[in-house]
Amino acid sequence: MSIDFHDVHKSFGSKEILKGFTLSVRDGETLSIIGQSGVGKSVALKHIVGLLRPDRGEIWMDGENVGRQSEETLYALRRQVGYVFQFAALFDSMTIADNVAMGLRRMGEMDEEAIAARVAECLAMVELDGYGRRYPAELSGGQKKRAGVARAIAARPKYILYDEPTTGLDPVTTTIIDELVIRTSEELGVTGVVVTHDMTSAYRISDRIAMLYEGRIRFVGSPEEVRACADPVVKGFIEGRPDLMERVT
Repeated sequence: MSIDFHDVHKSFGSKEILKGFTLSVRDGETLSIIGQSGVGKSVALKHIVGLLRPDRGEIWMDGENVGRQSEETLYALRRQVGYVFQFAALFDSMTIADNVAMGLRRMGEMDEEAIAARVAECLAMVELDGYGRRYPAELSGGQKKRAGVARAIAARPKYILYDEPTTGLDPVTTTIIDELVIRTSEELGVTGVVVTHDMTSAYRISDRIAMLYEGRIRFVGSPEEVRACADPVVKGFIEGRPDLMERVT
């Protein structure tokens, strides 16, 4: 297993968010975590890179217990992970090229010529050729998301984490982002973890889908298995029927 959550608990003050979260992400797959807003999907994602640490339980990545790593070791692990933020999180004062290059410059392993070549390669991969000199304010919402993906893949990570990559996008742009997630998996061979509540997108991009409910994984399976699941919580969510979920005690 490439990423493994084991009985993870996380609270903020008196509010318990994760209550025994257990999930394994297989090497090379794209796994989507679905669930209602506020159930802890993004909280789970942030544990993978040590942005949050569990109150109890363990997160393992490539044989390393993430929650027990020093900041120095965590930095080395994070270099294996690309992170696509919900609202792209581009720096408005920097050009798109500089946003994509930022991580490469921090690593300090490439000269500026090599960085420029890699940035151009990544922008081409997300179909933003010629956009490097523009600023985030000059891009549409979908273009900003694509620039965020370019930044995430620049350092050739083993894993990419997507936090609500299609939030706020129209259906056509959502399809473009979904196709980009699929291409990134197929062409780069990365393992992807996607947090989403967009079922159309989840069905399209996922090898497996896991539903988070009341702090735990309620169900995990292929898109076909999720569609066929008789659990009223899963069925109520994917069909948009809160009446089914309300009947569960």
